[in-house]
Amino acid sequence: MARPLRIEFPGAYYHIVSRGNEQRKIFNGSKDREQFLLYIGAAHDRFSAVIHCYCLMDNHYHLFIQTPLGNLSRIMHYINASYTAYFNRIHRRFGHLFQGRFNGILVEPSSYAMELSRYIHLNPVRANIVKKAEDYRWSSYRFYLGVSDKPEWLDTDLILGYFGKVKFQRIQQYRNFIQEAIGKKYENPLNKAVGSVLLGSELFVNEIKEKYINDAEVSRDLPSIRSLKRKSSVEEIVKTIEKESGIKDNGLLKKVAIHISHRYSDMYLKNMGDYFGVSESAVSQMSARFEREIEQDENLELLVEDVKRKLFS
Repeated sequence: MARPLRIEFPGAYYHIVSRGNEQRKIFNGSKDREQFLLYIGAAHDRFSAVIHCYCLMDNHYHLFIQTPLGNLSRIMHYINASYTAYFNRIHRRFGHLFQGRFNGILVEPSSYAMELSRYIHLNPVRANIVKKAEDYRWSSYRFYLGVSDKPEWLDTDLILGYFGKVKFQRIQQYRNFIQEAIGKKYENPLNKAVGSVLLGSELFVNEIKEKYINDAEVSRDLPSIRSLKRKSSVEEIVKTIEKESGIKDNGLLKKVAIHISHRYSDMYLKNMGDYFGVSESAVSQMSARFEREIEQDENLELLVEDVKRKLFS
């Protein structure tokens, strides 16, 4: 399995997802979740980790985290390894608890902190576990509303700071921000991540690429670096697919082109939508649907991988 790209520097922000192995539960009840949060607190004390948002679901968890010391890998290894040892001991099991290494996306907070916090806090609502985000005990949302005293390691000021300076007003405005998305379709902000590792403005992405990626070793173990270093235009992607893939079905050709363009081109979503004759949101939705098709069809997966090799090798 390819190693995910890790870009670490002091003060960096990340969206983290860690899932249970084979989509199995990683929390069997309140005690497990309470213990996990203790490890989060310990990571704050030991490694200066700052948690801005979290949500613990049954088979995965989300964190929006800042690393003042630039030590994300150490933080996540401590949290996941400590919790795995606890879980295996308590539940009398052996082996891996989490599905490989955690997924971490480097985030520009000024562009995406608000949207990520909403995405994280609405997880249990989207999963139909609760109707109101504040009814879910195992996320940081209730601390944002002041329903409970927040733990020392949770920083709500970053997010709430975008909603004003007066405490009562910014809490109410943040509540409105969360509630206005309930029952409506809105794009997952993570769909806008570049190369599955960077989420931010074009300026932010270019700065990170220049500072932390251009001098990195590009090897077969790091496809995400290759995709960031060698972006293709939509036109180049479409021409390569038409010429090299052998796809005769125009519908399938368009699906492949949209999916690969969404993941690997520099074009903005709106311009991409104009190119393919669909809306901006349809680009992300079609790409996500096709990703699920790929996961269920080995021949389709091989076809897409072959196109990517011809584009990026």
